[in-house]
Amino acid sequence: MRARSAPAAEDRPDLASRPPLVRELLLVAGLFLVYKCGRLLAAGETATAFHHADGVWHAERALGLPDEATVQSLLLHSDTLVRIANTYYATVHFPATALFLVWLYRRRPRHYLWSRRVLAVLTGAALVLHLLVPLAPPRMLEAAGLVDTGQVYGPTVYGAAPEADPLANQFAAMPSLHFGWALMVAVGLIVATRSRWRYLWLLHPALTLLVVVGTANHYWLDALAATGLLAAALACVRLAETAPSRGHHPLAHAPLPGGRR
Repeated sequence: MRARSAPAAEDRPDLASRPPLVRELLLVAGLFLVYKCGRLLAAGETATAFHHADGVWHAERALGLPDEATVQSLLLHSDTLVRIANTYYATVHFPATALFLVWLYRRRPRHYLWSRRVLAVLTGAALVLHLLVPLAPPRMLEAAGLVDTGQVYGPTVYGAAPEADPLANQFAAMPSLHFGWALMVAVGLIVATRSRWRYLWLLHPALTLLVVVGTANHYWLDALAATGLLAAALACVRLAETAPSRGHHPLAHAPLPGGRR
């Protein structure tokens, strides 16, 4: 029987760089609580949120961005497709990001630390924007003429009365953390893996973008804002981590296309 070859050095977890599990669980749980509390603190700015929504809607038209109704019309051809999109919006966001962090912690500890820091910076910056710029999503904007697919077809994670929703701030549309986290998951997996197919992870943020726009939960500009914040978070973490020793940063060891370095 043929002996199984030992895993390549790049595929073996760097146990020395793996942080204590309990500390990480407490840290991630704390960050999640800050995220939820921060979103709730931003609630209550209804008039301002709709004023900003009008501005975003007209800015998109001035920039020549496609109407969000174009994407939604594709979903509305099938009740089943709409419900699948609503389910994806409601159930994939947190579990996909959590699984990403768990896998990195177990298999790529060095990349885990980097990714966790980037996600923390991205989320913190997003919460600041949610507080400073409350924004009603397009499903609430009369000028958009869009269907609130969650309320009409289900399932939905939001209450029918946005101003009285005790579980979520529905006026925190920009930036879209659904898209921002999905994009970071794809970037993190591309950096941490060597497969020639790793760029297919970009399908996750691409599908997320179609879902958040098609269900009328976000504008195109929400995703662009999330992309800009992620780029800034990546730059900030890179500067912070490469200052002492450039060689320890995950991007310094990122595989090139074809497995070359």
